[in-house]
Amino acid sequence: MAERLSAREVLALVADDFAELPCEEREDGPDGPLGWPGYGAARARAAARTGERESVVCGTGTVGGPGGTRAVLMAFEFGFLGGSLGQRTGDRLQAAYAYARAHRLPVVPLVATGGSRMQEGMLALTQLQRVARQSVLTREAGLPQIAVVRDPATGGGWATLGAGADVVLALPGAQVGFAGSRVRPAHADPAAYTAEAQVAVGSADAVVRPGELRGTLARWLRLLTAPSGTPAPVPGPLGATAPPAGGWEAVRRARAPERPRAHAYLDAYFTERVAITGDRCGGADPEGMLCGFGTHGGRTVAYAAQTGTATRPAGYRTAARLIRLADRLGIPVLTLVDTPGAANDAAAERAGVGPAIADLFAAVASARTPVTTLVIGEGGSGGALALAAPGNTWATPDSYFSVIAPELAAAILKRPPEEAAATADQLRLTPRDLADLGVIRTGDHLFPGTGDRHP
Repeated sequence: MAERLSAREVLALVADDFAELPCEEREDGPDGPLGWPGYGAARARAAARTGERESVVCGTGTVGGPGGTRAVLMAFEFGFLGGSLGQRTGDRLQAAYAYARAHRLPVVPLVATGGSRMQEGMLALTQLQRVARQSVLTREAGLPQIAVVRDPATGGGWATLGAGADVVLALPGAQVGFAGSRVRPAHADPAAYTAEAQVAVGSADAVVRPGELRGTLARWLRLLTAPSGTPAPVPGPLGATAPPAGGWEAVRRARAPERPRAHAYLDAYFTERVAITGDRCGGADPEGMLCGFGTHGGRTVAYAAQTGTATRPAGYRTAARLIRLADRLGIPVLTLVDTPGAANDAAAERAGVGPAIADLFAAVASARTPVTTLVIGEGGSGGALALAAPGNTWATPDSYFSVIAPELAAAILKRPPEEAAATADQLRLTPRDLADLGVIRTGDHLFPGTGDRHP
């Protein structure tokens, strides 16, 4: 179990200048809207024990100290009736969201709740609809929401304020899950209801130690509140600089183990970066697709980068999630293409690889923010093309892009394996071939002497 910080303690952990927002308290009778015997006394005891009048404290604070980002902070007090949501909790949350939109501030829920308050019945449960509506309005306003899930974060609080945020950070060892400890099956594995488990299945982005929370949250807020309409610059090549002699040489270069991969390009391009993890559908592909936000040339650029392996369905969905978030926040996107193709095993089919690729095609096609693509290795069929920006795709000299791998093309054409090299030439898959065909752009920084050529 993680250390349970009070609402005021966690607020002090992330900001030095927290100022509470005023909120009108509704009148609902001594024992609440249902007249639940003893409810009024329970609220009075909770107030005396915690010093709070409700289960959430809302206000503004600058995260990251002087020069940091001002945000609306919503900290739950678990000591007040288990941090449960009632009508008054909903009033405070709605007022805080409205203030964030009126003042163009990002929202940071610091969630520690056991769920909806039983003593208020369905009136408590419907607060989740209020919260969801406020979150949607804030999302439509182009303001980021970064949740920090504490111990515990369960029930509707996790399913709205937590899991519904753009980015989800979690404290180590926190109990996180829709089912709380008293309502889940008796023999359920408790390890499945932890912050670490939620990151592993793509429902949260990172586990952050309390001592690192302020710096991590400040970095996220700074990056997600810096829109720009200028396209991301194309990275320079890190490997070969001379064009390949032919198609088969291009394929061999792209498959060479020593060729620079996504990590090298991202390290060279960004001065700092933070990663998002998972597709929010129960999957993650951390080995095949790297996604996140970073700083390049003093401004924020989002990135989605294939790593040279066959991309899994969760990787495509994570990239689509990244592009849609960047588009909503007005942040330019850089994509790096490098895959022999989409994963095509039975597990990938069961996980919906086709719909996942379709979703990424749609995310790229509908993006209003500029998307820049660089092919840095293998460009294998539709599994690579889904990540490529139409009209703004570039390629390094040690890459290729093809409708299909030469060996598979030869097999489909019923040619012997030794004709794969000749087939590669016929496919016209080298960067220069692709530029001549109008599929990609070229420029002097990638191929000296070519000038800037557009599709």
